[in-house]
Amino acid sequence: MGMGKRGLLATAVTVVCAVTVLAAPGTAFANASRVPDPTPATSTAPGAAPGATPGAPGTLPTPLPDKDLERVRARLDGLYHDAAVATDAYNAAEERTKAQSAQLADLAKRTAEVQRRLAKLKDQAGASARAQYRNGGLTPTAQFLLSGDPQQVVDGAGTVLNGQRATKKLIAEVGRTERQLGQYTDEAAAQMEKLEADRKAKEAARKEIRQRIDDAEKLESRLEKKQKERLAFLERQAARRAQTAWLGSGVLRTATGKASTQGGEAVAFATAQLGKPYVWGAEGPDSFDCSGLTSQAWAKAGHPIPRTSQEQWKQLTHVPVADMRPGDLVIYFADATHVAMYIGDGKIIHAPRPGRTVTVAGAGSMPILGVVRPDA
Repeated sequence: MGMGKRGLLATAVTVVCAVTVLAAPGTAFANASRVPDPTPATSTAPGAAPGATPGAPGTLPTPLPDKDLERVRARLDGLYHDAAVATDAYNAAEERTKAQSAQLADLAKRTAEVQRRLAKLKDQAGASARAQYRNGGLTPTAQFLLSGDPQQVVDGAGTVLNGQRATKKLIAEVGRTERQLGQYTDEAAAQMEKLEADRKAKEAARKEIRQRIDDAEKLESRLEKKQKERLAFLERQAARRAQTAWLGSGVLRTATGKASTQGGEAVAFATAQLGKPYVWGAEGPDSFDCSGLTSQAWAKAGHPIPRTSQEQWKQLTHVPVADMRPGDLVIYFADATHVAMYIGDGKIIHAPRPGRTVTVAGAGSMPILGVVRPDA
């Protein structure tokens, strides 16, 4: 009995060493990974690193109880969820930088046009000044007033008035053009500031993604082959339980919707991507993240939708889960950080997470936030 208790304590120590190293505070995306660690033991074997197994340094001992593997699985889920949050932030910043770059290009084009117009106006003003110089420095108005020829007075009156109007118009046009040029310059400066801010946001999100994925891979690397196999089994088992419970609720009892033409095309595209790897920030053709897959599927169907899962949830039409049809998008988790495409019969196609490929899964295998319909 004493040895059994000591063995459980030693096992607890190894799991703590594997997971608590990843729980350092200060991350902006840490909420989802706050999973309680196993109770730490008070001692380890003399001369051995915590969690070490003779002949296999750095690995967790075999066998590892399912309750501890479940905690490892929960920690991994939290880390990959944090990576998904950061990926959505990265994708959103990427979309903003694309839009801002396009706006800057348009501003540059309009600025160049205004600069050409201003140069032309100044040339006209210069031509008028040169003409005045050729006439001895007298303006047409002065020449008119000094003329002693009555007929010239009559003939020149209309010319003077037209000249005055043209001069005023030229001056006003130069002023408007200069103000417009200043406005475009200010707009370009503001857009550049936004662009730089979003570039920094992208870089911060990129670092966060890499850190979370690296943390998860380090934790997984401490597992032996049999532990990894058991962990994968527990993941599949948990997904099956969730799917069975979801279907058992009768949520799809009245679901008879058929895919629209565009929805069918989107499903066909998603199906053709099965087996391709998940890569954060990717939107094809060789790899995808979750919203990269759904946005590209609907773009290929001729109906562009927002790039990120959170914007898809915000902007697309919500439909009841019981009324969903193939092609609809299922949004997961309270923060809308995962999205999949419904394909019928209670199933989805999605790009799950780093280290996985585009696959078919049960629609109820993850916590559903809601369903949206791109072509409602």
